[in-house]
Amino acid sequence: MIGGLAVIMPDDPGQYHPDALRSLAFLSLPLELPLLLAGLLLLPRRAAIALSLAAGLVLACLIFLKLADIGVLSAFQRRFNPYLDLKLLADGWNLFSGTVGRAGAAAAILGAATVLGLLVAAFLWSCLRLVHLGGRARRAVLAGAGLAFAGGLVLSFTVTRPDGTPLASLRAGPVLAERLALVVRSVADIRAFEAGLETPAPYAAGPDLLSAVAGRDVIVIFVESYGRSALEDPRYSRLTGPRLAAIEQRLAAEGFAMASGWAGSPTVAGLSWLAHATLMSGLWVDSQARHDLLMSSRRPSLNRLFSDAGWHAAAVMPAIVMDWPEAAHYGYDAIFDAKALDYRGLPFNWVTMPDQYTLSAFERRVRAPMRAAGTPVMAEIALISSHAPWTPVARLVDWAQVGDGTIFNDQAAAGDPPAVVWADPERVRQHYIATVDYSLETLGDYIARFGGEAVFVILGDHQPAALVTGPDASRAVPVHVISRDAGLVARFSADGFRPGLVPAADAPELPMDRLRGRLLHHFSGR
Repeated sequence: MIGGLAVIMPDDPGQYHPDALRSLAFLSLPLELPLLLAGLLLLPRRAAIALSLAAGLVLACLIFLKLADIGVLSAFQRRFNPYLDLKLLADGWNLFSGTVGRAGAAAAILGAATVLGLLVAAFLWSCLRLVHLGGRARRAVLAGAGLAFAGGLVLSFTVTRPDGTPLASLRAGPVLAERLALVVRSVADIRAFEAGLETPAPYAAGPDLLSAVAGRDVIVIFVESYGRSALEDPRYSRLTGPRLAAIEQRLAAEGFAMASGWAGSPTVAGLSWLAHATLMSGLWVDSQARHDLLMSSRRPSLNRLFSDAGWHAAAVMPAIVMDWPEAAHYGYDAIFDAKALDYRGLPFNWVTMPDQYTLSAFERRVRAPMRAAGTPVMAEIALISSHAPWTPVARLVDWAQVGDGTIFNDQAAAGDPPAVVWADPERVRQHYIATVDYSLETLGDYIARFGGEAVFVILGDHQPAALVTGPDASRAVPVHVISRDAGLVARFSADGFRPGLVPAADAPELPMDRLRGRLLHHFSGR
């Protein structure tokens, strides 16, 4: 019974919806069970015990893979990849514990591990009892197994489930074989990616490289969880639509031109550094394994190209709270992580500091000194106020009062804790879009006040989780190019972008790795 439930257990979070459970669409007859029963009863005792242990191992793998699929599908809208995803367990713990608290996260993980252990132990105990059956009971169970297998064979050819698969079939073997094939494909993919690292990057050299933006600050800003759904989902567009319209009107009045399009992100719901690496390298970095290979390669990053051309390349990363050895790959001239930004206020739960403080510190500590020195800045900035758990929601204050950040203490201490907010999916969605709205308002106000002659490239890093977007949402994120150089912005408009801050609904979703080439092409006047 335990083995059968493990085999037919749904591995898609959508199948746990009450309507799906009531439909019993997940029910099936796994033919492995009667075969296992026959093996336990017919094989010599030692071989049968060995079969029990092997079956227990298979059961543990199946349950683990299905639980992992539920978690990864809920977060990243794809299935668990043992080869690529085991490296992300620490990051998963950081996000989970930051949302529900360390005690709650530890209790949940310990509880799941305990349940898994008890299920496997109960299964092994049942198998060993069958091995030691004798006489009439042994013959009865064997006969039942034979009838079940024969009946299952008939059902496999005559009855199908709602998804078109046979009602009875071998299920455990194909699941494990498919996952093994996925690992094999992933290994081959990583080897091909490694070989491609040696291919020269396009637009990495030339006398006119970056000539169209010479002498001006170029500021690339990633807005956390700012995805296409924030602009087009009716639940969110009622807030973002008027916000973008107001920002567009104000910036136009200040002499800025704007153009917007879509970029396809290599990730969803998290792993923001994959999006950063994809844009800066011009390579599709959709896994931690690819990211690790890129970090150890000599592929010139966009940051390094600017630095080599005379810009002061800076990283402003308020979410970096530990050592960051990967920064060496990018070739920054200066790195402002959470510690270097010197925020003295209270954190907003997982979010170390509000976006307004990040931009204020960037203006004071990066742009102002370089402006005085006559050196243009190329900055890569991560804004994180719209990062889960999306509580509390920050509010814009007078820029002159930002100071060391302690002015935000009352905001940081306000609102419900994540465990309360996340108990209600609708509140999660409301908080999500409220934080995105804050990030957009802050950006619009910053550019209007301090933009000067800088060129801004603003984009989302990825879509939020399916809880916010719904299943099967696009993985695209908005991209905005903003500058007082109308001719430069017009090049993007002529290249598929739409004037203003709202991309056209039917505009193509340019893969983010190709966006780097477009930027270099237009920034070089080519």
